[in-house]
Amino acid sequence: MMTAIPMLDLKNQYITLQSEINAAIQNVLYSSEFIRGGIVREFEQNLANQLNVKHAIGTANGTDALQIALMALNLQPSDEVIVPDFTFISPAETVALLGLTPVFADVDYDTFNITADSIKKVLTKRTKAIIPVHLFGQCADMESILQIAREHNLFVIEDACQSINADYTFTNKNTIKSGCIGDVGCTSFFPSKNLGAYGDAGAVFTNNDLLAEKIRAIANHGSKIRYQHECIGINSRLDSIQAAILNVKLKYLDKFTTERQNIANIYDSEFADCPEIKIPTRNSQSTHVFHQYTVKIQGNKRDEIRKLMNERGIATAVYYPTALHQQPVFEPFINSQCPISETLSAEVLSLPIFPELTHEQAKYIAHEMKKACRFEEA
Repeated sequence: MMTAIPMLDLKNQYITLQSEINAAIQNVLYSSEFIRGGIVREFEQNLANQLNVKHAIGTANGTDALQIALMALNLQPSDEVIVPDFTFISPAETVALLGLTPVFADVDYDTFNITADSIKKVLTKRTKAIIPVHLFGQCADMESILQIAREHNLFVIEDACQSINADYTFTNKNTIKSGCIGDVGCTSFFPSKNLGAYGDAGAVFTNNDLLAEKIRAIANHGSKIRYQHECIGINSRLDSIQAAILNVKLKYLDKFTTERQNIANIYDSEFADCPEIKIPTRNSQSTHVFHQYTVKIQGNKRDEIRKLMNERGIATAVYYPTALHQQPVFEPFINSQCPISETLSAEVLSLPIFPELTHEQAKYIAHEMKKACRFEEA
């Protein structure tokens, strides 16, 4: 039996990059530029180059990135913003925090993502924006979503917190990076993300020069010039130490992405003969960067299988056990039914996937998973 396998192993990744990361941190300490230092600007430019977007603006975290993006669009109280029902709380939370109305749209059972059809079902005259979340590492159907946005004069704010470096290809063969397709995109560098800091950090992306200028100001107390405040802002700045760490890890993002995809391919192959496990569906227009490898277990067996995997020393996770419209905090905003989200919340199970996971470990996880699904002994 192998040693216990965690959902994520950040220590091994640090050991691999230790000399570069230590040197980067040391340079920040010597510079004493801890806030808005030169390394922040360098990382922002390198990130923009990686994603082929005009502006990448660092923030303190991914949730702030979403809030700042919404603040920059001049939405008014009671304006409606469509968000997926099956995702982390941040998109709906930031909408409600700003006095806007979150409207929950159901998702596609196969891809977990919001769809054009689900958006149309909840669209009203008060709708002003859509926040598609590219869940688990692949893009939503952005071509169809952008068409709806154009027809109804809506903003599109991409939540790319789980999909950094994914490519979306339009029918005209034009390929754009996740987070850089809509009016503005947001990402998180939470430590567990595909590109993770050693603390909280985030970024906003846009190709709009005027919007970028406003976003930078909002993130810095609404100020472009020190002590001159043109709008209400917040304090959400990417600090230099996190920028330095991310600048090192950014060089390896393509490699990290490939390793995640290789592990996902192993899982796909190993589960091909196991009908009890429904493997992730790939969107033909998007690459999948596998922030999570999430399968579906039907028949109310998910929790028992998870328990069996835990007994085998293999970590698993449930993202997410409760649909957003079922959260007590959103009771005042319940405005639609989302049966697919409710079903997914009872079926999804995520397996370990990270660049340092060996192929041998991946095969072992798959082997034990199949045994657990058939309720065979370890």
